[in-house]
Amino acid sequence: MRPVAIAACLVVAALLVSQAACGSRDRLPAALSDDEFWALIDDLSEPAGEFARPDNLVSNETHFAEIVRLLRPLGGAYIGVGPEQNFSYIAEVQPSIAFVVDIRRENRDLHLLYKALFELSADRPAFVSRLFSRQPMRQLDAGSSVEDLFAAFDGSPPDSVLHEANQSLVRHQLRDHHRFPLTPGDLDSIDATLEAFYANGPQIHYGQSNPESTFPSYRALMTSADIMGQTRSFLATAERFEVVKALHEKNLIVPVVGDFGGTHTLRGISDFVDRRGATVTAFYASNVQVFLSNAQTSAFCETLTRLPHASGSWFIGSKGMQRFSEKLKHC
Repeated sequence: MRPVAIAACLVVAALLVSQAACGSRDRLPAALSDDEFWALIDDLSEPAGEFARPDNLVSNETHFAEIVRLLRPLGGAYIGVGPEQNFSYIAEVQPSIAFVVDIRRENRDLHLLYKALFELSADRPAFVSRLFSRQPMRQLDAGSSVEDLFAAFDGSPPDSVLHEANQSLVRHQLRDHHRFPLTPGDLDSIDATLEAFYANGPQIHYGQSNPESTFPSYRALMTSADIMGQTRSFLATAERFEVVKALHEKNLIVPVVGDFGGTHTLRGISDFVDRRGATVTAFYASNVQVFLSNAQTSAFCETLTRLPHASGSWFIGSKGMQRFSEKLKHC
C-alpha cells in the first residue's frame, strides 16, 4: 500500500475511533422525562434501611474543598452518597448524569427537596433564601462571593410567611409540576426537612438533634477554602451553582434508596452506565465502608469490580481520594 493510502487509512481510522468515543459519551441521556426519572428511581431502589444518624441533613466533612481542588471536569457518570457535599463534587466533575445512593429514604426525600429548590431558584441568593426561609439583609448579585452571600443573611430572622410559601411551592413543583407519585410519608419527610433548615438557618449542622455537637455549620462548609485559600463549594460561584441547577432541570441527578453492601442498586447503576458505553468517572463513598459488615464489604468490593471505569476515574472518601484502580487493588 502506498504511503499516501496508508496515511489516508490512518486518518479514517482515527476519525472512526473519535466518532466512537463521542458516540459513547453521547449515549448517556441528554435529559430524562419525569416518567423516565421516576422509573429509574423505582427500578434502582432497594428497601430502605437504617443509619446511625437518621437526621443527617448536612455533611460534616471539611476536607471536601481540598479534594475538589484536585478534581477536573470529567463527564461520564457520578455516584455519591449523603447530602449536599455531592453538589460540590458534581459542580467540579460536571458529569453527564449523577446518582446519589443512600440507605435512608429520608436522604432521597432531601434530594427531592433540593431538586425543587434548584429548579425554583434563579440564582444563588434566591436558593439560599428559599432553603433557609430568610430574606437577605442587603443587596446581592450574580458576582457576589460566597462569603458575602452568607454574610447577607447574618441577623436575618426566619420568615414564617416565606417558609409557608416555600413549602407550598416545593409541594407543587414535585407533586403537580413533575407529577412524582410521592406518598404522604414522603411529603411529611420533605416538609420536616424544610422545617429543620427554616428553624436552624445557616448554622444547621450534622447531628442537629444533639445540641452539644461541634460539627461545622452549613455556612462554614459552603465558605470553607482549600490550601490555596479558594472556596470550592457548589455555592462558591454562579457558574458552579448553574452546573448543578442545569442537571436538576434535566432530571439528571437521580436520588436512589440503596445499600452499598447490597446487590441491586449499585449493580443496576453499573448496568445502566455500561449499556450506554460510558464510565463512572467519580465515585464518592464518604466513610460508608466502615459501617459495612465483612459480608457487606465483600459484596461492595465485588460491585466495584463491575463498575465501568477508566484510568482517570476517581474513588473519593471522606478525607481524600485515589484512583479507582488503586481502590480496587486494596478493597
